[in-house]
Amino acid sequence: MPLNLNGLYPAFLTPLDAKRNIVPSVAEDLLAHLMSTGVDGTYIAGSTGEGLRLSVEQRKLLTETVSRALPKGKKLIVHVGASDVKDAIALAEHAAKSGAHAISSLPPAGNYSHVRAFYDDLAKNSALPLILYYFPKVAPDAFHDSQELIDVCDLPNVVGVKFTDFNLYLLQKLVKHGKLVFNGYDEVLAAGLLMGAQGGIGSTYNVMPQVYLQTYRAAQAGDWETARKWQSRSNAVLDILLRYPFFPALRAVMAHRGFDCGPLMSGEEFSSAAQRTQFLEELDREMPAEVAELIEWPSFSGR
Repeated sequence: MPLNLNGLYPAFLTPLDAKRNIVPSVAEDLLAHLMSTGVDGTYIAGSTGEGLRLSVEQRKLLTETVSRALPKGKKLIVHVGASDVKDAIALAEHAAKSGAHAISSLPPAGNYSHVRAFYDDLAKNSALPLILYYFPKVAPDAFHDSQELIDVCDLPNVVGVKFTDFNLYLLQKLVKHGKLVFNGYDEVLAAGLLMGAQGGIGSTYNVMPQVYLQTYRAAQAGDWETARKWQSRSNAVLDILLRYPFFPALRAVMAHRGFDCGPLMSGEEFSSAAQRTQFLEELDREMPAEVAELIEWPSFSGR
């Protein structure tokens, strides 16, 4: 019986210290917190987890750390994308040996022929099922039309797509084609589920997994009014996050929650300490009360 990968997966934040070394203890604590909320698993070393900026050895350490700490019944999807397919295959082999349940990969730079050859090679050499990562904002040259994406989806051992785009018509075409599709843009999770997505993978699932679970469960029950309500509430928080440098803001929120994930590999940061303070104050002031209560936002009791 094929493994059921449906559900919600936070795109895991990779905890780093000041020297950009992975901090396993923080990774374990963050994982335990996320899994306790009821999400189905986690997706590591993708765009949110800065996978392409980490060394192969760092990515292996992250996989080992998360796999070892993952509670029974939860699932691990490992992003193995790399510029060299040999590195991607090595990471896929390591993920399988570490107990992961599936792999995923962004397309490499290059035209469609190169992208197709990369995915074909990776899928053939992976003991785990492969989930494509469709993200035209990051890889605009990978697929020039929907048929190219569908053709790559039909390669043996490719089970589905992490779909980070607003083209929900194409998302539905993939679902109708029989593929597992994860909605990738957090701000349209309810819409993606309405169009047939079987789950979601998202950055801000780190911040408010309980809210996205409300959206997901309402969608599963066909209660679209409730799904839309919770989507609107999560989007109110996204509106605040998107006013600031997004990934530094995401890490600031988690540090405020007690999970200090450290700096970004890229060095991206707030423009100043004052901007960081302003961001957290805006969250305190503008976060919907229902969201603050549900996620147990630290300052909620003082509002």
